Amino acid sequence: MSLTPRMAIPVAAVAIVVTGAAAGWLTSHFTSPPLPQRSEIESIVKDYLASHPQLPQGATQQRTEIEKIVKDYLQANPQSPQDVTPQRAEIEKIVKDYLLANPQLPQDINRQTIVSVMKDYLMTNPQFLQDVINELDKQQKQAAAEKARTTIKTNNATIFNSPHEVVLGNPNGNVTMVEFFDYNCGYCKRALPDTMKLLQTDENLRFVLKEFPVLGEGSVEAAHVAVAARMQDPTGAKYIEFHQKLLGGRGAADKTRALAVAKEVGFDMGRLMKDMDSDEVKTTIAENLKLADTLGIDGTPSYVIGDELLVGAVGYDELAKKITELRK
Repeated sequence: MSLTPRMAIPVAAVAIVVTGAAAGWLTSHFTSPPLPQRSEIESIVKDYLASHPQLPQGATQQRTEIEKIVKDYLQANPQSPQDVTPQRAEIEKIVKDYLLANPQLPQDINRQTIVSVMKDYLMTNPQFLQDVINELDKQQKQAAAEKARTTIKTNNATIFNSPHEVVLGNPNGNVTMVEFFDYNCGYCKRALPDTMKLLQTDENLRFVLKEFPVLGEGSVEAAHVAVAARMQDPTGAKYIEFHQKLLGGRGAADKTRALAVAKEVGFDMGRLMKDMDSDEVKTTIAENLKLADTLGIDGTPSYVIGDELLVGAVGYDELAKKITELRK
């Protein structure tokens, strides 16, 4: 069915409201071509209807049909970006509200017409969907960063000054960097030279390590040994050597390997074996796991510097940059 002059603007309005809801209210503009805002669309339709009083007035039965068309279309097109899924209810609500506020819509709008308009627009503007994805990704990252800032502020004492943590570098440093790590994490191994370089080159850095064993039983065992080692080394002098040897060594980390490294470094093995099953070890690991969950950390290494959460092996330059920015 072809669009008549009577139908053109109202149909376009519905189609653009549908597609625009997915991104028009998420992005302030489009690369090409710009999409009218909702207020502009409604103004155009209102003026058009006012100048064409011959349009049918009784479009009530069409509202339900058009709402169903939009809903069915979204359900029948799973290739739409997954990130748009949370917006579908909003899309349907916008269309419904618009129809309720504009009962003058023509009666001869049907499913084929609306789908055709939507499809033609997307085919003509393929960048539209990519713009939606990009903007959603940007806003999700911004929201995650803001949530992290709030969570870090709320849990500041536990993150930066817990009695159950390893402190390396300058204990009175003017910047504290916290790392959540796993002894079996390949990215943590890759990031080890970055953190060691920071410790060697920054005399005012306070570096806190938090065991976050999430990669299997071997990681849990290694973490137990590491916490027990920390318990008999308040200054961290031996611990840092233990940490580098265990994290930087080849092969999987587990109880056997961690104990061998502890013995090599010179820890009191009798005391260490006893401390491995202590309440302090259990409390330390439980606190770190809970804190990581609260912060939304799902990977290692992850760093907290100031009020920012950095996930992944971001590299020496990025870590040094964040530390420098915090000192300004």
